[in-house]
Amino acid sequence: MGLIRSPNTRSGDYLEGMLTDYVGGKSKVKVTRSASSRLVTALTCLQFAFAVYATFLLYYMGPAIDLRTAPDFTWAKSFARNMKQFIIPQHVLGHYQESASLLTAEIPPVTPSVVCEHEQIDFSQKKSNDVQMIKLKRELYDEILDFQRKSIGTETLAELMEMKSKWDLRGPNRPKVTVILNHFKRKTLCSQLDSLLQQSLPFHHVWVLSFGSPNELSLRRIVESYNDSRISFISSSYDFKYYGRFQMALQTEADLVYILDDDMIPGRKMLQILSHVAGTEKYKNSVLGSIGRILPFRQKDFTFPSYRKFRSKEAGLYLPDPAYDITVDRIVRVDFLSSSWFLSAELVKTLFIETPFTFMTGEDLHLSYQLQKYRNAGSFVLPVDPKDKDTWGDSEHRLAYVSETTVIFKDIVQVRDDQWWKALTTGYMTQWAAMHPQKIDALFYAHSVDEVVALAPLLEKFRSTVGKKVYIAVSGGSFCPCEDAATALNWPKLVCKERRFKIFDLAIGALSGISNSEVPVVQAVFSSMKGLIKMHNPSVLITVSDIDPHVKKALKMASETNGNGTTLVLLPRPSVSKVLWMADLRSTALPNWNKMRISVNIITQNRVNSLTRLLNSLSNAYYLGDEIPISFNVDSKVDEETIRLVSSFEWPHGPKTLRRRIIQGGLIRAVSESWYPASDDDYGLLLEDDIEVSPYYYLWIKYVLLAYHYDPQVSLPELSSISLYTPKLVEVVKERPKWNATEFFKRIHPNTPYLHQLPCSWGAVFFPKHWREFYVYMNMRFTVDAKANPVQIPKSRTNGWQASWKKFLIDMMYLRGYVSIYPNFPNQASFSTNHMEPGAHISAKNNVVRHNKADFEVPLLKEDFRTLLPNGKLPPASKLPSINLFNQALSLKGLKAAGAKLGQDVLRCDNATEIVHVDPQTGLPQHCAKF
Repeated sequence: MGLIRSPNTRSGDYLEGMLTDYVGGKSKVKVTRSASSRLVTALTCLQFAFAVYATFLLYYMGPAIDLRTAPDFTWAKSFARNMKQFIIPQHVLGHYQESASLLTAEIPPVTPSVVCEHEQIDFSQKKSNDVQMIKLKRELYDEILDFQRKSIGTETLAELMEMKSKWDLRGPNRPKVTVILNHFKRKTLCSQLDSLLQQSLPFHHVWVLSFGSPNELSLRRIVESYNDSRISFISSSYDFKYYGRFQMALQTEADLVYILDDDMIPGRKMLQILSHVAGTEKYKNSVLGSIGRILPFRQKDFTFPSYRKFRSKEAGLYLPDPAYDITVDRIVRVDFLSSSWFLSAELVKTLFIETPFTFMTGEDLHLSYQLQKYRNAGSFVLPVDPKDKDTWGDSEHRLAYVSETTVIFKDIVQVRDDQWWKALTTGYMTQWAAMHPQKIDALFYAHSVDEVVALAPLLEKFRSTVGKKVYIAVSGGSFCPCEDAATALNWPKLVCKERRFKIFDLAIGALSGISNSEVPVVQAVFSSMKGLIKMHNPSVLITVSDIDPHVKKALKMASETNGNGTTLVLLPRPSVSKVLWMADLRSTALPNWNKMRISVNIITQNRVNSLTRLLNSLSNAYYLGDEIPISFNVDSKVDEETIRLVSSFEWPHGPKTLRRRIIQGGLIRAVSESWYPASDDDYGLLLEDDIEVSPYYYLWIKYVLLAYHYDPQVSLPELSSISLYTPKLVEVVKERPKWNATEFFKRIHPNTPYLHQLPCSWGAVFFPKHWREFYVYMNMRFTVDAKANPVQIPKSRTNGWQASWKKFLIDMMYLRGYVSIYPNFPNQASFSTNHMEPGAHISAKNNVVRHNKADFEVPLLKEDFRTLLPNGKLPPASKLPSINLFNQALSLKGLKAAGAKLGQDVLRCDNATEIVHVDPQTGLPQHCAKF
């Protein structure tokens, strides 16, 4: 006190130097360290004794002290009397003693009855006489209650109290509850404290908060008047507004927190009821209260009204609402609570995960939104016993209702409307969303404006396709502002403000801010997209494949949480404009986008130049980011150049495999053993090395599979393969006449795809079920001598083919009515072509058939094929024309009838009505089945 020392001098050194000077004066005599220590100890004790003496002396010298009645400290009393007379005149001393006596006599102890003020409630509860509004509100409440009763179950108060709770309110496991009361001007503090002191479950602490209140002094006096160590007063001249009380709640060591507005006077049993329900397994992860709101429902024009819209059923509900005779007799889940919140201390932290939309209002909605978003926690209004006010959370509801109806200022209503709309569009599952699950075809996500631009063509194709519903979510904040995204899409910026589903601004920056960590971004993207996916149930979630890896993980997790099956589609940017046909697929087919696994299987031996051409064409194709395994199948006589080429070939789309035979097997084994399906979603593309493919070949395969095989609404079990090639000849008859599919089908559509009973060996994808079946069939029917084969198709030159795997596949398809789908474009342009180079068949010594290259080579498609299709898309399966082995028009049923009539399958069946049915997993024939 009053001692100033240099900040550069250590305390010990300073004291030791001072004492050295004191003992030795100006002498330079050196004092030993042990002597200094003893001296310091002695002087410290002396100083303490003097301080005690001075304290007593000053006390007895005080003008209010009458030394005649003080304790008998004779030595001090005598000295103090003399000093007092010397310093203070006798008449002044008498005056002070008299004043002190009067003051003590006049101030009685402060009690609540002296300082308490009470709110005047001189009005009746507001009641509506609007018959239409009463009807609308009641209907909506009944709909909500009926939905919740069926979906999550709703309990009465009695049923809730019968549920098992972790809290033993009468035993040792009694919960500690901290009650937080926030006061500004209202005169209800005494009523609240009186109610809390009478609770059937005693509270642990009560914290009375006064932030920026003009009534701070009177509030403090009230708290002090109760003289209860459990009740504390906490004040600040700064107004922390609505969030301050929740910030204080973070400090409690209690199990549960009960936060009350100053208009809530809880009934005597409220703490007991709330604690019991909070301890049940069903409601332990919840926030409980006595007043809540149901946010607006969507209107007929697909917009959402203001929550304050008058005479509107869609504006939502205020619960309970005495004005419309709505009481809560069963627990009801609401979109947010008002006026009181009861929750575990742990859950309070969730309120501050994201920066609130505003600190001026809306803490009630923000709490419920954050709890659902990050804790999957619900908000519930507890039921009451109408005949027992002790069970009410607001025993004087007129106060709360007046408070609610005062929030009608236009600017405040607009802010709160903006807040709940922001919550809804960032994944908040309101009661409307729960009761009316949406179903959209696609939800796009863009984390930057560049990604918006990349996805725009496909987004607009979806939006312009009749019957399709699609939205886009953008990261928002500094990553991709909604207004910038709208500009990139040529949309008006108003779309970011209107309450209509179109674009969702996730406002990621509200969580991450300037953080350099990826965790806040991942958390925000995951939690928001999870809610949006749950709400809208998109068939696919589409984004670019080069999106930030952390965001990609968040999107993957969000899509996988949806039990209805939303598939994440990652598209390379160059491929986006090439898959506009995606919008023409049914929503039932889209979720299977990633399901198929198509492998490329190349049969090669000693044509290195041909193989190089094929590999170049494969490398230049579009693969949509899919994993495409590639295998090279070579015979024992493979040349060195081919081995070197295969070994050095880089394939970025999937694993590469090389298989080499020890003993020469020939073409029939090389092809048939080049691939075998590992699952029902495993498809094999077989290519000989003299084939060349179009850049669009993979898109054709994927489109056909999704449209005709992976759409649950389509049944086409006869489809066994997909051809990349369009034939120019009728291959199976001796004359081999020329044939043009465009001309043949011109009455239907010149470019319609068609079903053909002939399998393709110049670029085709084979289906797993039928390939297993083919393996078993060829094993049962293989003969070295072609004439010994029991299957002889009338007028087919395939009967004499030897060492041909294709001959056995033709036989099986003919006998069982299977088909392959073929492309059909102008000039017979195809997705593959055969260059007819010398090999095992072409120009072979034992092959008497001479091949004209012009009859087999076709132009490759170098442009997007979608615009060439009928109406710009694949026709429905029922509209696909079909032809038999000899290129004659015949229905699918007719194809089966022809096979059954031949009667040469591995099982004997009725020649008129039955064909062989096989086990789809093994390919083994089981029995005959009617067609």
